[in-house]
Amino acid sequence: MEIVLSLAIGILAASGIWLLLRPRTFQVIVGLCLLSYSVNLFIFAMGRLTLAQPPIMPKGGFIDPARYADPLPQALVLTAIVISFATTALFLVVMMASRGVTGTDHVDGKEREE
Repeated sequence: MEIVLSLAIGILAASGIWLLLRPRTFQVIVGLCLLSYSVNLFIFAMGRLTLAQPPIMPKGGFIDPARYADPLPQALVLTAIVISFATTALFLVVMMASRGVTGTDHVDGKEREE
């Protein structure tokens, strides 16, 4: 399970960085989204991967903290998802305004002359 998650995080991060280096603004926005997804998965994985375990500990009795999932990374990822959604919406509005002003969706505002 850890190998699959590590590969998924690596592929998402590599794809996001590759798209960030592209000349079109839409590709840059998709790259930022993929990069944020990979960071969210990484943070989520830092809270220990446990299957069918509750995220909170019961009251009283013997408590083995190794059996429970850490709720802090889950809360951080939830907050990061909301922030990345708002940032993506802002980027899309700026991209549409930039395309209206310059007439192109190239990052530097100029088409490549070949």
